[in-house]
Amino acid sequence: MRLKVIAAAVLVAGMGVTSVFAAAEGTHDARVALMKKVGGSAGVLAAIAKGEKPYDADAVKAALTTISETAKVFPDQFKAGTDTNAKDPEASPKIWENMDDFKARAAKLGTDADTLVAQLPADAAAVGAGLKVLGANCGGCHQIYRIKKE
Repeated sequence: MRLKVIAAAVLVAGMGVTSVFAAAEGTHDARVALMKKVGGSAGVLAAIAKGEKPYDADAVKAALTTISETAKVFPDQFKAGTDTNAKDPEASPKIWENMDDFKARAAKLGTDADTLVAQLPADAAAVGAGLKVLGANCGGCHQIYRIKKE
């Protein structure tokens, strides 16, 4: 069973890397690919926190590392001039208006993920607690910088 969790974490990380390289930087597709990496990693952590998957330190570390690495490059996908992309209706113009704050929020997510990697959660409960911290970062950013679908 542990091998399946590790394989799943590696697959999630690998799929995200492949899709980022396939998508041109600064495009809607690149942004979506990066968010899918974060979402897939959060899904791995959530499954462990909920007890749906057994605790696996390697899978937790891989998921947290993916979140950290993605958070560090995500703001670079919002270059000047990409705010008029009609294909990306969920990206609020507030991103470009408040780029420093947007970058600071992404940096905090990356730093919090790095902290969790350094002090790796030792069980499902600790993974859940760490996920709450990361989720608060994601939710706070989405609240301000994501246009909700109707």
